[in-house]
Amino acid sequence: MPNPILPYLSARLLSLASCLLTGWLRRYYEGQMIVYRSSRHSTLNPIWVLIGLNVILFIVTLIDRDVIFLLGFNPASFSSRPWTIITSLFIHGGFWHIIANMITFYFFGKNVLRLVGENKFLAVYFIGGIVGNILFMLLASPYAVAVGASGAVFALGGALAVMRPKLRVLIFPVPAPVPLWAAVIGGFVVLLFVPGIAWQAHLGGLIVGLIGGYFFRKAERRFAFA
Repeated sequence: MPNPILPYLSARLLSLASCLLTGWLRRYYEGQMIVYRSSRHSTLNPIWVLIGLNVILFIVTLIDRDVIFLLGFNPASFSSRPWTIITSLFIHGGFWHIIANMITFYFFGKNVLRLVGENKFLAVYFIGGIVGNILFMLLASPYAVAVGASGAVFALGGALAVMRPKLRVLIFPVPAPVPLWAAVIGGFVVLLFVPGIAWQAHLGGLIVGLIGGYFFRKAERRFAFA
């Protein structure tokens, strides 16, 4: 997969992560503050562990670029390298690629983690990434190489958008807050027009996130009325 560099950064930060640069998430749902799960805390924060793994492997790829092709997801060689369906989630093609993904991941991840807990958070992340790679294998060139956590990140974004559809975020240059769901869907659409982007992985992750968010929200409502 080609190195996204500046086109990827500008599109991603504009559509998904710019809210971190222009304003924080307005944590209101139907006029009330979001109630987060806080009863159980893990010793290790999975968000920072995942970010750390991504950064470490990115440094490794700077030392040896062949690692990208060893751990990246290539449909044509999947049968001989099945581990790449997961390892590719931790490989990035360039500096701006990993920066954009990790900023967006942190924003979505910290909110989803607080809402559903560690196990469901990790399930959405990895299932979203894997399904994203499966769609890439089905819809993209068999000789292309997909790298990056985008599918997993879109899964988290989709889940959060469904669970808290009335959350509003500020996105430059829009002068007024917009619903998070519009920012997530809009981000997906914008990235469709950026060359070298594995939109198939984004779509797979987004579908997983929307489905997961639906069931999480349903369970949340059932718990509230119990």
